[in-house]
Amino acid sequence: MIDYIIVGSGLAGISFAETALLNNKTVLVFNDDSQNSSKIAGGLYNPVILKRFSEVWQAQEQLQLMDSFYLSLNDKIESKVDFKIPILRKFFSVEEQNNWFAASDKPALAPFLSTSLLFKTFEGIDSPFGYGEVLQTGYVDTALLLSEYHEYLLLYQLLRTETFDYNALIIKDNGVSYKDIDAKHIVFAEGFGLHANPFFNELPLDGTKGELFIIKASNLKLDLIINTSVFILPLGNDLFKVGATYNWKDKTDLPTEEGKIELMDRIKEIISCEFEIIEHYAGVRPTVRDRRPLVGTHPEFKRLHVLNGLGTRGVMLGPAMAKALFDNIENDIPLDKEIDIKRFTNKRTGKS
Repeated sequence: MIDYIIVGSGLAGISFAETALLNNKTVLVFNDDSQNSSKIAGGLYNPVILKRFSEVWQAQEQLQLMDSFYLSLNDKIESKVDFKIPILRKFFSVEEQNNWFAASDKPALAPFLSTSLLFKTFEGIDSPFGYGEVLQTGYVDTALLLSEYHEYLLLYQLLRTETFDYNALIIKDNGVSYKDIDAKHIVFAEGFGLHANPFFNELPLDGTKGELFIIKASNLKLDLIINTSVFILPLGNDLFKVGATYNWKDKTDLPTEEGKIELMDRIKEIISCEFEIIEHYAGVRPTVRDRRPLVGTHPEFKRLHVLNGLGTRGVMLGPAMAKALFDNIENDIPLDKEIDIKRFTNKRTGKS
């Protein structure tokens, strides 16, 4: 009997798999590549919601866990995936500068917002009002992370590339059985695919479609991330990742002309040079309306667990939420009420 079956190997699934392995647990991961939001994600981590100048929930704790998590992965997969790089917020007016200074005076935001405006010249960008620098930022190369970690799991026969058949799952008092496997627990981390899961599909996972570009801009000289209504992330060789849109109605992972036009318009607000679209991607982020993840145990089947709803901040939330779920299962440490699925399941059962 192994310790964990894990269904899904995006950011949530591999965060839990690695957390379990670091604690000497045995795992088997299922993946069928049906969900691509982790693979195409921007991968930025940023402790500040720049649109509203507010702190990301539990940002400092998440950043600390994230640093040690990805650092340990570097040795395991023999690839660097975490890149510390500044994020600059381009200002379009004096009013935006004043809003920045007002936000930087708030105790919760002070560690993350530089109080000095930056008037650096980047070829291909006009910014007469300068920039504000967000501190403790960077990005994770999610495509490289997933590819290399999947190779690691395959090497040790810990990954099955097949679609999980919910009808074949047998639930027992002391664990679960699935075809030829017996496990103490099963963790579902399917992202937007949760809607097909008969055990957890009543959870209010909304899903937000995002579209991204890879562009080529030979006259744009940028060695850090610019973030306004979209981000521009340098990839090298005059290539840049740009994103992302937010569509709450379309739940497909197909690029759209509407998304293309929106991204192009927003790019032109930031840069003043020509660019060429090299790739156009789309995916559905697993989002929740109360902006908190979905973590916890099935109200009836105590061997079934869920780790989902990481939304737009999967690289920051993944390690922290995986640890919270693991500690809850193994050490009976209560989950934070803000992430526990009991906030929804109790409403249905009438429990307080």
